[in-house]
Amino acid sequence: MPGADARTEAREERRGRVRERVTSEGFVRTADLAAEFGVSVMTVHRDLDALQAQGWLRKVRGGASSLPSTQFHGSAGERLTTRVRAKQALARAAAGELAPGQVVMIDDSTTCLHLVRHLPGHTPLTVISNSLPVVSALAREPGVALIALGGTYFPAYDAFMGAHTAQSVRAFRADVLFLSTTAVTGGRCYHMSPETVQVKQAMMAAATRRVLLVDHTKFAHQGLYALAPLTDFDLVLVDEAAPAAEVRRLRDSGVRVRTAGHPPGTPRAPTGT
Repeated sequence: MPGADARTEAREERRGRVRERVTSEGFVRTADLAAEFGVSVMTVHRDLDALQAQGWLRKVRGGASSLPSTQFHGSAGERLTTRVRAKQALARAAAGELAPGQVVMIDDSTTCLHLVRHLPGHTPLTVISNSLPVVSALAREPGVALIALGGTYFPAYDAFMGAHTAQSVRAFRADVLFLSTTAVTGGRCYHMSPETVQVKQAMMAAATRRVLLVDHTKFAHQGLYALAPLTDFDLVLVDEAAPAAEVRRLRDSGVRVRTAGHPPGTPRAPTGT
């Protein structure tokens, strides 16, 4: 009987081949995967759950699909090239919340990755992150003391996620946390990956001040796992295309919302719908 290491290696090899099949064919049936790899349907479901959590595919009735939807939002590389101007505007607004000497925590979102370019103007800083691109960008930045959070590496997010990463977060205390989210529905933010929620909730608990960056498309997206109500954030930054009616509802519910590009204390009065 193969040892634990051999079983783990076989599982990871199988999941890699499943991912390649879904990517190349667009859709595969659960039963076909079970027959091809000589495993049970339940094992295939576990494989698909793991790959969906990592952002490689989405489970659908009877199988898995590589096609994007309102619930699957693409890999880190794909997300990095979308809505760049909105993300840059949000990052500029977030930089106004920085002060030299702070301990700053930054999540794995591509929105917050744009904040990195603004950090040299606010040094000295201590930066804590689970995002590999953030760590790489700041590795040789003068004036930045860098703390990288380890754990299980999720290629689709280019970041470290899961229980070990969340445990690492709990060893620190940050002055301010910058993070983004997959979806905003009913005044709450959501993600498709429970490992993502686990880490971000740990980050929120470890930060004195929490700043959420949300571009307008997040109000149309959906997510499965609840992260937190927006009232748990000290500031929510939105771009100018954010739905005005939704922004009004958030402010009416006590959320401090500011539109990127507008000075602090003078949020734009929403108009239209």
